[in-house]
Amino acid sequence: MTYRESETLELKKSTSELKEAIISIVSILNKHKKGKLYFGIRDSGEIIGQEIGKQTVKDITRSISNHIEPKIYPKINELKLSGKDCICVDFSGDNVLYYAYGRPYMRVGDEDKKLSIREIEKSILKKNETLWESGFSEKTIDDVNKKTLEEFITKANAVKRIDFEFTNIRDTLNKLNLLKDGKPIRATEILFCDNNFAEVQAAVFAGEDKLTFLDIRRFKGNVFELIKQSESYIKEHMNWRAELTGNGREEIPEVPLRAITESIINSLCHRDYSNPKGNEIAFFKDRIEIYNPGQFPEEYTPFDFIEGKEKSILRNPLIANTLYFSKDIEQWGSGLKRICDECKKANVEVEFKIIKSGFTVVFQRNMAPIKIEKWGEKWGEKWGENEKKILELIDKDNSITINQMTKKLEIGTTAIENNISKLKQKGVLKRIGPDKGGHWEVIR
Repeated sequence: MTYRESETLELKKSTSELKEAIISIVSILNKHKKGKLYFGIRDSGEIIGQEIGKQTVKDITRSISNHIEPKIYPKINELKLSGKDCICVDFSGDNVLYYAYGRPYMRVGDEDKKLSIREIEKSILKKNETLWESGFSEKTIDDVNKKTLEEFITKANAVKRIDFEFTNIRDTLNKLNLLKDGKPIRATEILFCDNNFAEVQAAVFAGEDKLTFLDIRRFKGNVFELIKQSESYIKEHMNWRAELTGNGREEIPEVPLRAITESIINSLCHRDYSNPKGNEIAFFKDRIEIYNPGQFPEEYTPFDFIEGKEKSILRNPLIANTLYFSKDIEQWGSGLKRICDECKKANVEVEFKIIKSGFTVVFQRNMAPIKIEKWGEKWGEKWGENEKKILELIDKDNSITINQMTKKLEIGTTAIENNISKLKQKGVLKRIGPDKGGHWEVIR
């Protein structure tokens, strides 16, 4: 194969030209949004090879991360060409305008041209007209989940936000403005294609940091499936308490479910899908965090929207508009206020954190450990002595085994198992995960 520089391909003899390589990457991104760069090939096309040490790929990755803004996440691979070691950097990005070392460049032929002030202004205006979600998807009509689309249309009709029925996939997507030139766009892929790159990672950690995890899951699928799986995971791992009312026993979660649902939908609706990093749900001993890799609008704070001072700013308006039709979103720009209102009613502290890599909603867990005797007093239960001791052991170490309990309490395995069975029947204890590797959860 003959290599020749072009508007989308750059050749560098070695990483000694790393700074020039970064400028070339930015130039190509600003013109074509994707391209390739090779280390180990002269600009004449002669393959001379690149010396590759333990830190070579890391140094390239670090330099790209430190000197290109906005951030990109290239694929960097070692490969052999004509029997010689080379490195290929495969990059892409939709967040034009990109800067290298604080300056923007544009590819012209096989050269990198520094942009003038006027050209920068034109590029910014063009960027505002182009959104990631409106670009063409690699998926086809056949990849669309027909059942999910039909269920969405049924729900949207029921809440009276659309006035047409499902006929077939193509016509229905066309009416939802989710086709371009008869082909699915990226918003369609996220909303209605099961096999896409979007994912949510969920984990339960033992303490107040990420040193030790007790459970970890990874969810994939269309956005409606991700919402459903995320809600289910949070319900399963939250603490619940029971209160006796005139209608019987009512189960109450430590964080209002409405606030949780709003946070999940917001995190999937407003995330930056050009970033390969997924959404995250993290349970810590003292808090629950819901994170999305999407920067909060510059020069704004969450309270600008909570207090109704500003109009909603949508990163993915097509995705948001579709979720509005099915009433998964009540109205644009009201999500953060609804989270605040629900938490205030339930006396739950909530915090909105703008961080460098995205946006996080943090719910404080108020159900702190209380004396075992008070649980019984509150619910009118009569606690056996061994039941109290078992709960006290689990409160100190929720990964404790039955064998360890028998040694500490000096009673038989059968007695431990019988008491655990009673606690489960009373609804104050449940097992999360398998016998080996799982943990106990006390429900206050």
